[in-house]
Amino acid sequence: MRALPILALALLTAGCEWVNPMMQQPKVKPYRKSVFYPDQIAMRAPPAGTLPAAAPAELATVTGRNADGTPLARIPVPLTPELLELGRKRYDVFCAVCHGVIGDGQGPVARNMSVRPPPSLVAIPQRPDGFFYTAITEGYGYMPSYRPWLGDEERWAVVAYVRALQLSQGTRIEQAPPDVRARLEKENR
Repeated sequence: MRALPILALALLTAGCEWVNPMMQQPKVKPYRKSVFYPDQIAMRAPPAGTLPAAAPAELATVTGRNADGTPLARIPVPLTPELLELGRKRYDVFCAVCHGVIGDGQGPVARNMSVRPPPSLVAIPQRPDGFFYTAITEGYGYMPSYRPWLGDEERWAVVAYVRALQLSQGTRIEQAPPDVRARLEKENR
């Protein structure tokens, strides 16, 4: 006899859909229109100054800045031949068109800019490494941010390559090692 009321209750509720209150609550779904915000865009940009959830040492690598906001003096990643080669490749693709192949600011785009040409990177060796990194990351003057196209390591690789360009363009042939000097003198004859 007790089974009859339970069976009747089961039959009555079988056609009803149980509503999960979590599924029915108001919320913003990604890539959907939102009536909550005036611009009706659901996905919001993080507030200005937001940093990734990382350890302080890692933050310097990501931001190019010390904890006090000043640019890092030195590249925080190990300098290797592979890093320099990666930097050369990325520089050639993204930077050389404006800053020139040797970093002198004489790229093909720069020659056609009438407002303000890009600076010579070899003429500003006194800038800290973090300055170049943040310029690549956030943009600088007419230069856009390259964050969407270059990862953290790639941006540091470009900074390392810019330093190599500065050294190569600021060194006289007399300062080169004897074997390099002989090869350069042979090539320039």
